[in-house]
Amino acid sequence: MAQIVLDEVTKVFGKDVVAVDGVSMEIADGEFMVLVGPSGCGKSTLLRIVAGLEEPTDGEVVIGDRIVTDLAPRDRDIAMVFQNYALYPHMTVEQNLGIGLKVRRTPRDDTRRRVQEVARILGLENLLARKPGQLSGGQRQRVAIGRAMVREPAAFLMDEPLSNLDAKLRVQMRAEIARLRDTLHTTTIYVTHDQVEAMTLGDRVAVMKDGVVQQLDAPQALYWSPANLFVAAFIGSPSMNLVEARVEDGMLRFGSSAVPVPPETQLVGYQGRVVALGIRPSDLEDAALARDPSLPTINAMVEVTEELGSEVNVLFTLDAAPVDTEQTRAVAEESGLDVDIPLMVEAGRTRATARVDARSRCRTGEAVTLAIDPDRLYLFDRDTGEAIFTPTPTALHA
Repeated sequence: MAQIVLDEVTKVFGKDVVAVDGVSMEIADGEFMVLVGPSGCGKSTLLRIVAGLEEPTDGEVVIGDRIVTDLAPRDRDIAMVFQNYALYPHMTVEQNLGIGLKVRRTPRDDTRRRVQEVARILGLENLLARKPGQLSGGQRQRVAIGRAMVREPAAFLMDEPLSNLDAKLRVQMRAEIARLRDTLHTTTIYVTHDQVEAMTLGDRVAVMKDGVVQQLDAPQALYWSPANLFVAAFIGSPSMNLVEARVEDGMLRFGSSAVPVPPETQLVGYQGRVVALGIRPSDLEDAALARDPSLPTINAMVEVTEELGSEVNVLFTLDAAPVDTEQTRAVAEESGLDVDIPLMVEAGRTRATARVDARSRCRTGEAVTLAIDPDRLYLFDRDTGEAIFTPTPTALHA
């Protein structure tokens, strides 16, 4: 195992297409680092640079105690797992698992021992004589991961390994990878566009946009303390509700609604200005069920309810302008929304979501009153997108 250090790594394609822009990070020995972001953010390019499949325009890559920037992939002591499995169809599972060791001319006894051990760990012992065409998608992905494991490399590099699996298999394989992470403790860089994979697998997660790391932190820190509007909108499902609000006389006014400015911030310099107000769906509650009847409320008309058993997602419309910036547009585009009117249903109105208690009696087409805890609001600078205020852990777990 070994640490991986990226020092001001930049990759420019052609004359002016910047895929990776001055990325620096240290991945500790045994750490599971996830790179996440929308398509085209540079995460796969960065992984390929670490692997030696792309040459950086500038910067250095260090694996262990060696600068490997100019080394060929085979000399970097890394193993890659791809999204398309890349198995040899004419070989058995056993042969696919051991092909890397055969190329390196590892003694047959060592190869057999390591293949058998990996097959045992991954539950492939009864499949060793089969060929890839006789395997399910999940089994093929386990073989691909096992082929990387038998080499006992200094680091694993995984490029969206679960993207070709159906939803059920993704959940199963995510659990398998988490188990291997906790068992092997091998330094790993894992690339995905799926935030659920990122949040559940990563020791730390780097959120990328336009080749730049927007925030690198533990999964829970990304969710509860986003550094900017992009991270706030990208991390979380359902995503954070974001509307424009004007700061006036200690209140945040948006449309016909108003809530007090969080008591922990005075918003010095923002009086009379518009800020981006963020509210997590889980921080809105049916006022009839709220624990504190003194909380400020907003009135809304329910458009859709999604009953999920233990909770209900309530989709409604606010008569307030959405936060329409380059950062929120980037997230809307990744989500498949109309980027010309992100999160809007019509001019000056915003579609929002509340995740309320399953006991709520709100129904489609009816009015509902939603309670908001001012301590749990998020505030961002409308122009720069940078966070102004995020809740304290005490407020979040009250």
